[in-house]
Amino acid sequence: MTEPNRANTLLPALVISIGIAAAGYFIGQTMFNSKVGINTAEVKGLAEQRVQSDRAFWQIRYAVSGDDQDAVPELYEKSKSDQSKIVSLLLESGFDATEVTPGVVDYSRQEYRDENQNLVDVKYHLTGTISVETDKVRLVSDARSKLNELIALGVDIQNNAPSYYFTSLNEIKPEMLKEATTNARLAANEFAANAGVEVGGIRTARQGGFIIRDVGESYSDTAKIEKDVRVVTTITFYLTK
Repeated sequence: MTEPNRANTLLPALVISIGIAAAGYFIGQTMFNSKVGINTAEVKGLAEQRVQSDRAFWQIRYAVSGDDQDAVPELYEKSKSDQSKIVSLLLESGFDATEVTPGVVDYSRQEYRDENQNLVDVKYHLTGTISVETDKVRLVSDARSKLNELIALGVDIQNNAPSYYFTSLNEIKPEMLKEATTNARLAANEFAANAGVEVGGIRTARQGGFIIRDVGESYSDTAKIEKDVRVVTTITFYLTK
């Protein structure tokens, strides 16, 4: 075959090959798995549910300080008194004694020196913590406000922000997975209707991880009581003519 004839033959063949390849890619990406001879559709199904935290962890720090080492025992007694005031307020707010845990009291000595490194002052500090772990999540914000009363009485309190958790994920997993699967089938039906085929049974299914986020936040998951739970499933359905 001469070179001109060969070129004339190859050009149409090349165009046809490219068209077949493009068509095969389009079909493979949208509906069909032609490699194994089975028509399938792979779709994703989303399920979301708003929940409320069922567990809260809150830590309160309190401190006393003085500049006389001989007065450290008195500081300790004041620290005990402050601890007692905080615990009493928490119990009066509605928490159970089993939910309130006083921690150890840390002792520290802080030196102050001038530019010549001469000792000019010394401060002695006692710092304690009280932890609250509870399922009464709505009580936490009320109790935090009441701590201001103790601050007004001279108690040195560091009122840390609480952390809120949703621990009942296993209870809503089946319902959410069912919803995600239903939504995936709806999406597959939409594709199938456009292609003139019908959706059959499930060939494969992959479950994504459950994601819990504070409502209105992209990353935080412990700052708010209200949270959104989200899961995405990837399902491959059989298609029939």
